[in-house]
Amino acid sequence: MERITFINSRGDQISFTNSVYKLITIEGFGDVVADIQTEKSPSQDGGTFIDAVLEERPISLELKIKGADYNEVVRNRNRMSSVMNPKLGLGKLKVETDEITKYIDCIADSVPYYPSGSRNRGVNWQRALVSLRCPDPYWKSDDITEQPTFEPLFQFPFEGEFEMGIQRDERIIINEGDAPAPLRIEFYGPAANPIITNVTTGEFIKVNRTLGEGEYMRIDTTDGRKSVEFVAPDGSVTNVFGWIDLDSTFFKLVMGENHIVYSADSDIQGAIVNISYRKLYAGV
Repeated sequence: MERITFINSRGDQISFTNSVYKLITIEGFGDVVADIQTEKSPSQDGGTFIDAVLEERPISLELKIKGADYNEVVRNRNRMSSVMNPKLGLGKLKVETDEITKYIDCIADSVPYYPSGSRNRGVNWQRALVSLRCPDPYWKSDDITEQPTFEPLFQFPFEGEFEMGIQRDERIIINEGDAPAPLRIEFYGPAANPIITNVTTGEFIKVNRTLGEGEYMRIDTTDGRKSVEFVAPDGSVTNVFGWIDLDSTFFKLVMGENHIVYSADSDIQGAIVNISYRKLYAGV
């Protein structure tokens, strides 16, 4: 059985699969319009495919709000209006089963609609209609996939302390989602001009900066939220977009196999790179 919950930006939530807010129908879990982009040359039959771009996703819900009496119905109705108030900005619609948990960022098109008339309400119930808009059409995995940090590659038992390593770390990351996945990257010092490359696509992100012990950088490649931040040992955060090499690309993990390489202009033994992402899905 699916468990469906709306969570607003303040953390207040309403479950649509309980005895108070009973879900009758829901539409929009899978269907979303795609803008098929093509081009056409003179005298060409048909066209040439360029790209497919998904539009915003609409989701509509029909509910029955229940209560011991009509006064309780009104209280429950007011609570839903408060939690789903569009003025609170983006919230989340979460879908859970025994096997998967996914969510999508969304906002109500309006305050929930409560139609009148004997067919729409009674002594202990009220029909409600909710229309949600999802600017980002993709469902996201609730869990964040994290990749292991760098580990030393070689160590020999020479007399005294001596370590040997190469100035790069690499791994294969499999994106099992239905779309390229934005990354959140953390470069920790010590490292000089660290760079992370997706060999699969040839794209890279390079920081033109030497990071000292206790310093690190946070990079987010999400559309609309791209950011580059420097975190000092005292925890203070500075926007340092200008430290990124001009040839860098805020790349995402392509669907399938991604060959990721981390390197720097100095020995990276002991340096740490964290990579995390959420898988994106076309439906649920």
